[in-house]
Amino acid sequence: MTTTVHPPPRPGRWISGWDPEDEEFWERSGKRIARRNLALSVLSEHLGFSVWSIWSVMVLFLSPEIGLGFTAGEKYLLVCVPTLVGSLLRLPYSAAVARFGGRNWTVLSTAVLLVPTLLALHFVRQPGTPLWVFLLIGALTGLGGGNFASSMTNIAHFFPRRHQGWALGLNAGGGNLGVAVIQLVALLVIATAGSTSPAYVAAVYLPLIVLAALAAALGMDNLDVVRGAPGAQREAVREPHTWWLSLLYIGTFGSFIGYGFAFGLVLQNQFGFSALQAAGCTFLGPLLGSLARPLGGALADRFGGAGVTCCNFLGMAAGTALLLVASGQGSFGLFLAAFTALFVLSGLGNGSVYKMIPAVFAERAAARVTAGADAGAAFAEARRLSGAVIGIAGAVGGLGGVLINLAFRASYGGPAAAGDLAFVAFLVCYLGCVVLTWACYLRRPAVAVREVAGA
Repeated sequence: MTTTVHPPPRPGRWISGWDPEDEEFWERSGKRIARRNLALSVLSEHLGFSVWSIWSVMVLFLSPEIGLGFTAGEKYLLVCVPTLVGSLLRLPYSAAVARFGGRNWTVLSTAVLLVPTLLALHFVRQPGTPLWVFLLIGALTGLGGGNFASSMTNIAHFFPRRHQGWALGLNAGGGNLGVAVIQLVALLVIATAGSTSPAYVAAVYLPLIVLAALAAALGMDNLDVVRGAPGAQREAVREPHTWWLSLLYIGTFGSFIGYGFAFGLVLQNQFGFSALQAAGCTFLGPLLGSLARPLGGALADRFGGAGVTCCNFLGMAAGTALLLVASGQGSFGLFLAAFTALFVLSGLGNGSVYKMIPAVFAERAAARVTAGADAGAAFAEARRLSGAVIGIAGAVGGLGGVLINLAFRASYGGPAAAGDLAFVAFLVCYLGCVVLTWACYLRRPAVAVREVAGA
């Protein structure tokens, strides 16, 4: 029997017996509560992404003019470290939602972003600051990358399965927009204050972080159902689908965050752009890719995540091939168009892969119910494991951004000082993802469901 819950008298309380699959409850009050939490989650995650990717724009300012001259290899290292730390933090951040509650953790994880932002504001104004200091600050900005996993794990529990693709896509897309917005902030700073004032970029975010933490404290809720998830990560690591989906997410989200962090440096190395010229181009791709993420989730809701994901990787392979052509011809126009297409396709793929996660475990639950298992217990387990896999896939997928930046560092630091070797490696990876998606989720999808049902 479905338990009907009543909304708390005010936001911030623990809600027990939450069941978004109960249509009557969802229409009466569940939808309103879920959307309020989603809106505040998007705001917090957006700022997390902005702080996480702040060094993607700070490196454009670092020059001998302000007493902070670093080599191209050192700058790629500066954008690599936040990606690595942010990715590794996603697993503990995802588990933290189960331990502390979605609202409580959102408040804490947002407020702590003040630390790396204040440190960045101070040290970029200190000529001669050594590289290790910036690497340490960059590692702390990785705290913003962890916010993604906790936010997605929390929001997945608020929405029924039929709306999860849209909700997760909107939540993640709004967060991903932080990568584009901070590029626009940097462009505005360079255009108005010049390329010697990076502290203004950090200063913009300090009051916004405070406001977002207060809004989460006053307007979000904790769900008791999330408390059942602590052991789910241990179970999830034993699921083969956890790792197949994580590999696919390396191809989509790893590409998005890796390109977002490195694109300005790529333009400076490939075409000799100034900071202003690079900043004028870097925001478009992350912006369109972020806006595409909810569309990827919606397309997956309608046509199935596996089919959308497979077509998406074919498109990414084609876009990478165009990058090789543009690099060979020295064509900036074609290069920018191909990179923009990769951003859009990576955003679409982010949404479709995340839709696949709850779908795989919902299919397993349905198979178990057909075999005689209790429906309530089977679908509760599916929701619990879906949240755990979202955290694992987010962590593993983020590591793809590290690999992309390391590939660029090796390619542009080589004798040719060009990105062709990196582009070839990306092309091979995308084609591998096409094969993986087809083999595991399109060729014989029913087999996977039967295997899980018998587990």
